[in-house]
Amino acid sequence: MTKTDDLILFAQVVEHGSFSKVAELNSLTNSVVSKHIARLETELGVQLLYRTTRKLTLSEAGKVLYQGAKNVKQAATEAIDAVYGYGESMTGHIKMSVPTISGDLLLANSVAEFCRMHPGFTVDMSLKNSFVDLIEGGYDLVIRTAQLEDSNLIARHLIDSQWVICAAPSYIASAGIPVTPEDIVNHNCLQYAYQTTGASEWEFKGEHENYLIKVTGNFSTNNAGALRKAALGGNGLAYVPRCLVYQDFLKGDLIDIFPDQVGKKLGIYAVYPFTRQPPRKIRLLIEHIKQSYAAIAESF
Repeated sequence: MTKTDDLILFAQVVEHGSFSKVAELNSLTNSVVSKHIARLETELGVQLLYRTTRKLTLSEAGKVLYQGAKNVKQAATEAIDAVYGYGESMTGHIKMSVPTISGDLLLANSVAEFCRMHPGFTVDMSLKNSFVDLIEGGYDLVIRTAQLEDSNLIARHLIDSQWVICAAPSYIASAGIPVTPEDIVNHNCLQYAYQTTGASEWEFKGEHENYLIKVTGNFSTNNAGALRKAALGGNGLAYVPRCLVYQDFLKGDLIDIFPDQVGKKLGIYAVYPFTRQPPRKIRLLIEHIKQSYAAIAESF
């Protein structure tokens, strides 16, 4: 066994609280499991576990190592699933919620494709911008654009979403183009109401830290698609995720005003309730979604 195997065994021992259970799980003997944990302790020069006849207790060094070991274990599981998991039959049902932008842009097709790849597998996907309660709502999986603080949830990073400020050529022709971020206060700013930082506060990169500029405008909406259409109509500047308007940039229908100065970037995460071993169907769907995002990463 490699050091990676030792780390995976160590993580399993911590999670199951028993050498014998881990031995049974891996078709090994108790002595083999014990030997590999002892090898880890010898190589690191620290005691990782305090063992009594009744229970196992982590040392301080063991607690630190476990944080990394469980990530190694998860990465190994995901890598194996990515290689051969799709070739196996799988059935079941997943209830999930996704943001409207991601749903319209990518996830509707990606998730439907996953269902087609696995006959007998079904998904109920709702498009919502609000932060749904996974437990109360009975959701198996949620895609979110914020880091999680709830310890009962697990978040896996999928991709980062860069925001942009854009306008149609017709608007620029009539109102001029802002040269500096401070110039936007003199423009009609179309506002996206669904923002944690506030619809009227637009974020820019500073020399030492990001800063906000308060804007004004005559139109706001909680729907990103409607905001895009308003911008395409030449009605003002819009502050939106880059992926929403990437194709418009390529066609020249919208212009990226400050391509290197907008400071807002949000992580997109796959979130699911905490379990020691998430269902295989959840892991495989997340991996499929992550690959779908990676295929169009240039638009983010």
